[in-house]
Amino acid sequence: MDALALGLDFGTESARAVLLDARDGSELASAVHAYEHGVLVDALPTGEALPGRFALQHPADWVAAMVATTRAVLSQAQAEPRRVAGVGVAFTACTILPVQADGTPLCMVRELARRPHAWPKLWKHHAAQPQADAINALARSAGQTWLDCYGGQLSPEWLLPKVLEVLEHAPEIYGAAAYFVEAADWIVWQLTGRLARNACAAGFKATWHGTAGYPAASFLAALRPELADYFATRGAGPVVPPGTPVGTVRPHWTARLGLCPETHVAAGIIDAHAGAIGAGATDPGTLYLAMGTSTCHLLNAPGEQLVPGISGVVKDGIVAGAYAYEAGQAAVGDLFAWQVRQSGHSHEELTARAAVPRAGETGLLAIDWFNGSRTPHADADLTGAILGMTLTTTPADVYRALIEATAYGTRAIVDALEDADVHVGRYVAGGGLTVSRLVMSIYANVLGQPLETCESRHPSARGAAVLGAVAAGRHASVGAAAAAMAPARRRIAPDRGEAGVYDRLYGAYRDLADCLAKDQASPLRRLGAVRVGAAAPQRC
Repeated sequence: MDALALGLDFGTESARAVLLDARDGSELASAVHAYEHGVLVDALPTGEALPGRFALQHPADWVAAMVATTRAVLSQAQAEPRRVAGVGVAFTACTILPVQADGTPLCMVRELARRPHAWPKLWKHHAAQPQADAINALARSAGQTWLDCYGGQLSPEWLLPKVLEVLEHAPEIYGAAAYFVEAADWIVWQLTGRLARNACAAGFKATWHGTAGYPAASFLAALRPELADYFATRGAGPVVPPGTPVGTVRPHWTARLGLCPETHVAAGIIDAHAGAIGAGATDPGTLYLAMGTSTCHLLNAPGEQLVPGISGVVKDGIVAGAYAYEAGQAAVGDLFAWQVRQSGHSHEELTARAAVPRAGETGLLAIDWFNGSRTPHADADLTGAILGMTLTTTPADVYRALIEATAYGTRAIVDALEDADVHVGRYVAGGGLTVSRLVMSIYANVLGQPLETCESRHPSARGAAVLGAVAAGRHASVGAAAAAMAPARRRIAPDRGEAGVYDRLYGAYRDLADCLAKDQASPLRRLGAVRVGAAAPQRC
């Protein structure tokens, strides 16, 4: 009878829960709950103004959303608590919070509540860019080989830059913290009373390596002497693969959530990576595209290869025993939304009109770096471009060109993986953009391969539920569970005529992209230099 699995997925503005049949993945109920405080970018709840580029969250919002969605799905499904065998947790990352030894967030301590650095830093907190620059420069000069696992540089969104930012700007907060914890691990800690670091976030966001461990204390000491013992103290805790059973739900939480003390809780995972599990895309060589405002590309492979520009390669990052690769594009859905705003037309209007031309008929070629390039160039300063504009170019033509550009960007990521001997043999997409037939057909034609779309509104929450089922022993492994519990998928085959035209256009895209990105004297680079110079304050 205990054949249900609960998946909790904590996003940027809200959290969602799904309740699945642990045997076949049938969805019994789902619920979404918005965070009361959303993302804190201007001020703390206590009124203190925040510096620029801050993005914080309130841990009480996570708890409220967890309680509300869990109770909602149990009620919808009319499920008895004893039937829920396991719970899994997915969360945005790197979202970290400083806590006391018992897990109490420092922002919940009265005397620290007005200190911005005591609050959880959301994944898109970008104020740690100077710290990321310092870490990258030192790592390169010191020949730190672990940097190669991350395409040659760390992002300001990741753990070490954020921790270093706290140490430099609020040393008293750093000193008061017993631990800095990923939010996914904090939720699991709250539920079970046990702190475990999930290998997905530890590897992709905290520079942990399955064989070598964390960066050496000597490197950290060279950054700041106070940081030398970080991973032995504030960053300590066992690193375990996602889905590992951490414990069972504590009595305090059984009462609040409506669960049983026998319910198992799995080690957490990053939300996008959970989507690959939820879509059943865990086999080696299957590239999962988590498509939303940006796209995260995830793939499991049997070995470790260093791929330029990727976000990371992590053993046990998604499936125990496999190496998980992550690449990404910084602007996809929000690039389409930009054109909607510029044109004054809706997505529906632009989509209908953009579907009329055949491949190449608009005469346009776009470069998709409107929010920088993650993979393969790993350069946030790169900007986008649109070529071929004429007096007859329409807003819908531009809209289609932008869709094509993001598809070319994905193909460039596939090329980077293949060039490093990481084979891609199958494509599965999940997320909000998969509802667009036009987007999916263009991607299939540009890739020249069939594209399968995950027919689920909540693939990341589904993936979390799969992990819960594994932690409860209902399946032997994450791979087996993902296959057994996979949702229905829609297959989109490429049009061979369109694919042939896109082969030619993609060649032009690659030539232009290489010129603009690799040539430091390219027009794009010179434009960027002029823009930065023009923005600089004038001296008397």
